[in-house]
Amino acid sequence: MGRGPRRDLLAGLTVAIVALPLALGFGVSSGLGAQAGLATAVVAGALAALFGGSRLQVSGPTGAMTVVLVPITAEHGPGGVLTVGLIAGVLLVTLALLRAGKYMRYVPAPVVEGFTLGIACVIGLQQIPNALGVAAPEGDRVLVVAWRALEAFAKAPNWTAVALAAAVATVMLAGARLRPTIPFSIIAVVSATLVAQLFGLDGARPIGALPSGLPAPSLGFLDVSALSSLLAPAVAVAALAALESLLSASVADGMTSGPRHDPDKELFGQGVANMAAPLFGGVPATGAIARTAVNVRSGAASRLAALTHAAVLAVIVFAAAPLVSKIPLAALAGVLIATALRMVDVVSLKAMAKATRSDALILVLTAAATLALDLVYAVVTGLAVAGVLALRAVARQARMAPVPLEQAERRAEEDALLAEHVVAYRIDGPLFFAAAHRLVHDLHQGADVRVVILRMSRVSTMDATGALALKDAVRTLNRRGIVVLASGIRSEHQQVLKAVGALDLLRHEGHAYATADEALAGARACLERAGVLPAVPAQNARTDRSTHEGSVR
Repeated sequence: MGRGPRRDLLAGLTVAIVALPLALGFGVSSGLGAQAGLATAVVAGALAALFGGSRLQVSGPTGAMTVVLVPITAEHGPGGVLTVGLIAGVLLVTLALLRAGKYMRYVPAPVVEGFTLGIACVIGLQQIPNALGVAAPEGDRVLVVAWRALEAFAKAPNWTAVALAAAVATVMLAGARLRPTIPFSIIAVVSATLVAQLFGLDGARPIGALPSGLPAPSLGFLDVSALSSLLAPAVAVAALAALESLLSASVADGMTSGPRHDPDKELFGQGVANMAAPLFGGVPATGAIARTAVNVRSGAASRLAALTHAAVLAVIVFAAAPLVSKIPLAALAGVLIATALRMVDVVSLKAMAKATRSDALILVLTAAATLALDLVYAVVTGLAVAGVLALRAVARQARMAPVPLEQAERRAEEDALLAEHVVAYRIDGPLFFAAAHRLVHDLHQGADVRVVILRMSRVSTMDATGALALKDAVRTLNRRGIVVLASGIRSEHQQVLKAVGALDLLRHEGHAYATADEALAGARACLERAGVLPAVPAQNARTDRSTHEGSVR
């Protein structure tokens, strides 16, 4: 066997050992049981590896997805969760066919960091009931459920469960620091299970009986009458699966120097995986960042590693179900608490917090929305805030300031006359909805002359709002007896100005001025007609214009 396939097989085995307790734990946390987590890891893990766009991605049940599934389970039951997964798979395939994968790269880093921090908090809070050894209280809000679990524990403490959860989490966290290549999660879980069995610990409630194998594929869970009420949750699940899977694939790209993933193909693979997993009783799946990172660090070079991970878990399902059923729930809670803590990248969070106030605000709001609302609302909130702050930053780049009428020498007395009656403004940057009213307000306030020249060659972009605001300002100045001339209007901006009726106002008496010099000559003509400036003989005017060639636009 060549070096490459052997390394892939070993990497797949390593990932399977890491994934086993996580699959069990996330299955339990979702409300569908440990067998659902295993079915997801096997079926979705294999299909996503075959059809996905990343050669190193490992897929399966994840903590982020579990956070979304808990309220769906509470409201619609297990059948509702399976139906949501099926619909989400169809939506993901549709996104792939629409080639929407490339748009996920526009999610800002503070949104991703805040999202990850919020997910870590939710995963940790979800484990409180099992870590305390109490029955899971009613409710779908993690803060409320965690508080009720603490109240139940206070009435009847279960220190055995607490000790097992704390021991497993401590071994995982300490082991990751000392020997990061060793899968301490499985060591800790096996040790906790042995201790609970040897000493007959009453407070160590086990997972319970598991089926020896995957169930036959079935659509028996599908309730056509409930499809309309499940569409919104399915959209949320699909959005999360797309976001987390493409983020995980990007992480894998950053850890290797090989070919980068194909985002649209990855969405297709995740869609196929999520359509198939519910048929076997599995929950919705996504690319798993932690398992993918383990896969890369273990030397994986192809899809064979992820396929091996799914195959090893399938063997465990068929051959070791009786042993797996004895694992204490508190031990799995310890695994997930440690996983949640390891998701928090303190260095990255500090960097985002120190970068800019805007980045810090986006991060905090996204994390808070993840904890208080749900993941999709959290991402939408983060993107909305990021968009508003970005527009604010762009709008601040727009400037309008008085500029000299020209740079060539003129007679001093004529300069004085022009300076008394003509003012030129140069607009720099975007003239769009976020900046237009501020700029035009400055124009309203500053114009106290006979002629205003707007030098517009440096306007970078313009929308209808900016054009309408400019039109309103020109009309207001015209009503005050002030003539407004414009120079340097770009061809791409003329269409916008024409559409809202502003172009004719800026073309004084039908003249469109290409340069500031031409606009200044037009201003002189206006002042001459008004009797403010004496008329200049034609020969002098031609000589005068020739001295100003090369003026700035």
